[in-house]
Amino acid sequence: MSQGTLYANFRIRTVVPRALVKTFNLDVKLVEPEKAQEQFARDFPLKKVPAFVGPKGFKLTESMAINFYLISLSDDEKLKAQLLGPENDIKARAEIIRWESFANSDFISQIIRAFGPLRGDVPYNKKKVDAALVKIEEMVTIFEARLRNYTYLATESISLADLVCAAIFTRGFNYLFGKQWRDEHPIIMRWFNTIIASPILKDEYVDFKFIDVPLAPPQNKKKEKKAAEPKPATAKKEKKPDTEAEADVEAAPAKKPKHPLELLGKSTFILDEWKRQYSNEDTRPVALPWFWEHYNPEEYSLWKVDYKYNDELTLTFMSNNLVGGFFNRLSASTKYMFGCLVVYGENNNNGITGAIMVRGQDNVPAFNVAPDWESYSYSKLDPTKEEDKEFINNMWAWDKPVVVNGESKEIVDGKVLK
Repeated sequence: MSQGTLYANFRIRTVVPRALVKTFNLDVKLVEPEKAQEQFARDFPLKKVPAFVGPKGFKLTESMAINFYLISLSDDEKLKAQLLGPENDIKARAEIIRWESFANSDFISQIIRAFGPLRGDVPYNKKKVDAALVKIEEMVTIFEARLRNYTYLATESISLADLVCAAIFTRGFNYLFGKQWRDEHPIIMRWFNTIIASPILKDEYVDFKFIDVPLAPPQNKKKEKKAAEPKPATAKKEKKPDTEAEADVEAAPAKKPKHPLELLGKSTFILDEWKRQYSNEDTRPVALPWFWEHYNPEEYSLWKVDYKYNDELTLTFMSNNLVGGFFNRLSASTKYMFGCLVVYGENNNNGITGAIMVRGQDNVPAFNVAPDWESYSYSKLDPTKEEDKEFINNMWAWDKPVVVNGESKEIVDGKVLK
């Protein structure tokens, strides 16, 4: 007797249930809902996939429930225990459900919010897409925190957690995670490649290819259409006199600067030269004296930058990854900035602070290119005050503790913005 029918198609949540049917050699019919629309709509009015119909009209929706049911149909007790966790190991089973749920809800939601507008499925809104990308990177650090010390997500072997999470990551590799991202996340890549090469998923990824460049924002279709339409034929106009033509050129609007800080023009303080000094010379004895000799406070301002939510930070390496992501999102302003943010303290008791120099006297134009810039507080520093100058030196030298509420906290990590 047939064990049922599984409705599955190109949707990413159907990858694992489809693979489970094949792996366990279940007597389950695989049907694409697009090829059985009337029956599918009668059985499942919401038309969500995957969907399962078992004997005697038993119906299931939601991929987590379907995955569990399909695995439970198998007679392979060893593989069943591996994927679901041993029956007598409640913690392992709970961990597997935890990761599966995290990927199936929070993680995939942010991925869809990022690539949907880029692909043109919904109207593109840069602020919302950027916010989704920030959330994705925050969640990626959670995966990396586990995979840094373990091969798999929940147990010591491939479980349902790994299968589901790898499938969800696939959409990121389809649209968002280009070559640069992959180079920056070797831990994720080691794990992902291991899981998709496993006997359970390998047939689903035969033709899989990574993208080199992330999906770019859609072009304005109205502008494209306007540019593509040929101009109607008109009578040839006489050439204007030179004086009139020159007047038209003078009346043309000035080219909009690429960054608002361009309007401040070139400074006498050569930022690139300072960055070379900092990178190539000893910080305390050579680089910092050079900086204070050449620094022009009328052209650049100095700011203390503090993360607002230190009480939410956990592992120090994750805090440092948070700083790295913030600096990546400041890339549009780095030609006008320099500074360091450091992580001080210890695991589950750490914070982020630092000193950053920006062109001009207002910090907002430099920082607001990053969608998460408001997660930090900014207070202007006065280097004529010995206390402020010492703070800047310490933040850029990393060789003295950070004093927080009168208590010294060692610097354990940090990033340089240059």
